[in-house]
Amino acid sequence: MSLDGTYDAGNIFAKILRGEAPSVRVFEDDHVLAFMDVFPQARGHTLVIPKHSTARNFLEEAPEIVGPLMLGVQRVARAVRAALNPDGLVVTQFNGAPAGQTVYHLHFHIIPRWTGQELRGHGVGAMADLDELKALAAQISAKIS
Repeated sequence: MSLDGTYDAGNIFAKILRGEAPSVRVFEDDHVLAFMDVFPQARGHTLVIPKHSTARNFLEEAPEIVGPLMLGVQRVARAVRAALNPDGLVVTQFNGAPAGQTVYHLHFHIIPRWTGQELRGHGVGAMADLDELKALAAQISAKIS
């Protein structure tokens, strides 16, 4: 899909927001929802999405949504760091299929990185163990301030 198009209210993140699809939630406030990626690129891979948006990507988002969204991304990234003590963190966001976007609801990836550990491909590989995701979510959630 290109950078232009119509928002699909049936996308998986929209379904998660409406409670129609399961997720392992990490954090939620009035503006954002953070949850574990079920196809993680690394242990602790967390996603943050705006709750009140129909933007397919960052370029479409309204400025009044961007500010609270970025504060939520930072808050969750700090909690991931505190909970898992990685050597580094990737905070990334894709716009359009050629850039790697696979779900067309604006979202940010927070991916912990450890020296010497390979990063798995985006959206590929086996689904993560649900119990492990729940344990990681609890660790991260406990560190949100």
